[in-house]
Amino acid sequence: MPSSLIPALADPIIAVATAPGRGAVGIVRVSGPALGGLIEALVGRPLAPRVATYGPLRDAQGEPIDQGLALHFPAPHSYTGEHVLELQAHGGPVLLQLLLARCLEAAAETDPRTGRPRLAHLRLAQPGEFTQRAFLNGKLDLAQAEAVADLIDAGTEAAARSAGRALAGAFSREVEALARALLDLRTLVEATLDFPEEEIDFLEKADARGRLDRLAAQLEHLLDRTRQGALLREGITVVLAGQPNVGKSSLLNALAGAELAIVTPIPGTTRDKIGQTIQIEGVPVHVVDTAGLRSGAHDEVERIGIARSWAEIEGADAVVFLHDLTRRGEAAYEAADAEIATRLGAPERVLQVFNKADAAAATYVPGQRLSARTGEGLDTLRRALLERAGWHASPEGVFIARTRHVQALQAARGHLAAARELAARADAALDLLAEELRLAHDALGEITGRVSADALLGEIFGRFCIGK
Repeated sequence: MPSSLIPALADPIIAVATAPGRGAVGIVRVSGPALGGLIEALVGRPLAPRVATYGPLRDAQGEPIDQGLALHFPAPHSYTGEHVLELQAHGGPVLLQLLLARCLEAAAETDPRTGRPRLAHLRLAQPGEFTQRAFLNGKLDLAQAEAVADLIDAGTEAAARSAGRALAGAFSREVEALARALLDLRTLVEATLDFPEEEIDFLEKADARGRLDRLAAQLEHLLDRTRQGALLREGITVVLAGQPNVGKSSLLNALAGAELAIVTPIPGTTRDKIGQTIQIEGVPVHVVDTAGLRSGAHDEVERIGIARSWAEIEGADAVVFLHDLTRRGEAAYEAADAEIATRLGAPERVLQVFNKADAAAATYVPGQRLSARTGEGLDTLRRALLERAGWHASPEGVFIARTRHVQALQAARGHLAAARELAARADAALDLLAEELRLAHDALGEITGRVSADALLGEIFGRFCIGK
């Protein structure tokens, strides 16, 4: 959709494009039509396209605000697809605000050559508006635009590299390849609908079943890698749960490699949740230590802490149910563990871990042994957490992805499955087959923005930083 069709997006925009705070360099970015008048007011002469020009950046009286670089990127060869001006100055917040204010002032001044404002309607950019214009002007698709924000926000090296692959179009190309194959099959099916006498032989002649099977296999492979990308971006939340004094705080400290939680032999030391994000094979793992679970809490503060523990457990991707090996066989302790296990439910997300292996005999346990004090078994636990989350390194590399991408691919998979069922029937109704293929094709289009709603675009770009 060209920006000229949306009045608000036809206005020229300006923003400080570097992060708030002091730095060696700061950038003020302008995007819009016909920037020649603004350039003349600030730099005093025209700029060669895509060539950095050093000199004074001037105020209304022609006095230098700062010495810096000015770059002009004429449309369409710019980030947004519009004319773009970037002013690179020293990175003091006051200085950059002066430069921003001077641009707004110069834009409103009358150009002596035309008798009109140098850059009418120049306004401050909204969060993500530069990248939104790049999307609307066809410079990026929606998945690439999201990868811009993911690259900026990447918390691990693996996430940054994966976001870079997505920004370069690796994810979009695979989605588009699937979409083209679906479109080819849709075209054949819908063309055949115009010739009812040909329907009987269509599925055999077009190898529709074989093509659907191949599409389903390709989609499944892409979905698996997309789930990995979503894990890299969003990470997993792991809650350490168990009775008081089983070593939850010690385990948090061991996983984090720092003394984050207070460790004492006094039951109930942890009264509130304590969280820390660690990396395991580049995947962010948000570990939450919680108050010990027990009935008959001694005071109101502990009762509140236990209630919060259960709330964290309910929202976790995985739960490490920690047991004390030195207390195995104690009737009251085992009964309390059984009560917690019943309430935890969902055994597929619960890891049974037996702590204090350094102080207990080496006997069989229905789970993993470890010692938070010595570090025994920690590497095994880390691998188990990734496996429980569904992580496995892909030999082809992973691209960053979001939950909405996974959901769109799952929707496409559902429609493809329905299409395969229809194609397998001797009396297949081609109109129903065509509709399932259309729905699958639309689901893929939601990923790159070929099929999108205004509300979705507002949600995505509204989360960007201003200036990007």
